Amino acid sequence: MAGGKGKRIGLPVEKPLLSFLGKPLIDWVMEAVRSARKVSDVYVVTSQNTPQTEAHCRSNGWNFLRTDAKGYHDDLKQATLQARFMGAVLTIPADLPAVTGVFLDTVVGEFEKYGKDFLAVFVPIEARERLELSVDSTDEFKGVWYAVSGVNIVNGEAIQGVGKIETSAIISDEVEVLLNINTLKDLEVAEKIVKSREKS
Repeated sequence: MAGGKGKRIGLPVEKPLLSFLGKPLIDWVMEAVRSARKVSDVYVVTSQNTPQTEAHCRSNGWNFLRTDAKGYHDDLKQATLQARFMGAVLTIPADLPAVTGVFLDTVVGEFEKYGKDFLAVFVPIEARERLELSVDSTDEFKGVWYAVSGVNIVNGEAIQGVGKIETSAIISDEVEVLLNINTLKDLEVAEKIVKSREKS
């Protein structure tokens, strides 16, 4: 998902193209998604907010789908309809640079195990606060509020309907989903953490 305005970063560069340890955020995410064994087709979801990201996709030969930038859920619905994705669709934001293909394969495995139409990956709010990371988007699951990671799997056919979708969730404080970049402080903290992990 790479169509948002990225207003919280406060920089002229489109957030998917923001440099993280020397390469654009979206490149880190695409490397992870393309290395996942349980993911087949990959599409970058863009909008009129991210024309440079579209150009980056073209130059790399990546598939992309342009949506109307009406919000995450509307854009996801529009993208799945455009591409005619009626089965399981894994979504991931373009600002999750520590994610790995192994982690994504684990998420897909959990989705297959639960057998529901929707699986969300949530992060404990205190895990982000402990690292002084921003907590912007939150959601409730079984009476507890969590930070939203943006990693989800949804049945493409089910989200085109109007009824309630059966939901399951993974609660994780693993670095793969903990380091969601919404502010410059998030960027600074995440770069330090990823650097230290690479050294060890």
